[in-house]
Amino acid sequence: MFKKLTAVMGLCLSLGLTGTAVAQEDQSLERIKERGTIRIGVMIDFPPYASAGPGNKPDGYDAEVANMLADYLGVKMEPVVTTGPNRIPYLLTDKVDVIVASLAITEERQKQVQFSNPYSAASMVLLGPKDVKIDSPADFTQYKIGVPRASTTDIGVMKIAPEGTDIRRFDDDASALQAMIVGQVDVAGTSTVIASEVQKRHPDKFAIQYVINEQLMAVTMKKDQPELLNAVNQFVADKIADGSLDKAFNKWLGTDLPDSVRNPVQQ
Repeated sequence: MFKKLTAVMGLCLSLGLTGTAVAQEDQSLERIKERGTIRIGVMIDFPPYASAGPGNKPDGYDAEVANMLADYLGVKMEPVVTTGPNRIPYLLTDKVDVIVASLAITEERQKQVQFSNPYSAASMVLLGPKDVKIDSPADFTQYKIGVPRASTTDIGVMKIAPEGTDIRRFDDDASALQAMIVGQVDVAGTSTVIASEVQKRHPDKFAIQYVINEQLMAVTMKKDQPELLNAVNQFVADKIADGSLDKAFNKWLGTDLPDSVRNPVQQ
């Protein structure tokens, strides 16, 4: 009888501890509100989504969305400047609470982090001099292709590039594009928005040579944070409904919020 009672007590204790662990598993939103600040990873090298504004403070569409999110949660926004390659490492090592840094949703990334519903989208393209001709991925092998390291452009090109494609990786979009401008690579992978800015600065010199894909971008957080995820998803839904995201997207990108963001497929 004593052995049975001990076993039952042990089971109850075990279940109690397990229940406590589950209950404490997601206190991320509570911690943010108690602290009164949310540390948001943002970039400053991906205009007009992200750039350095007055006083070198983060500016652009992402920064505006990040500030909206902080206001929505009733806390102050503490920006943490990240780069393309270190966005997820910063999140996984608790340097930031969430990322609002043009991070696209991919299956590979979903193994490490969780994404909100999208707040933005961009098409990824190959930009190059007008005498370059790329009709299909089969033509990739004729050219040196520059991409931002570990970016969705890098991933997109890798998925469709035939064996033997010369892919050269750079720290960010600006470096890849500069390499193309000076002839270090033949074409550079980037977003349509950034490609448009390059074309404006170099009239009649460069053209979009190939459309790789459309990427949906989302607020990103660590896995197993359902309360924080629900709050961010509600934020995105409310700001789409009241027109705030559309107004900000128009302000920075000069076009309406894409339908793929307004009516996303459930993640």
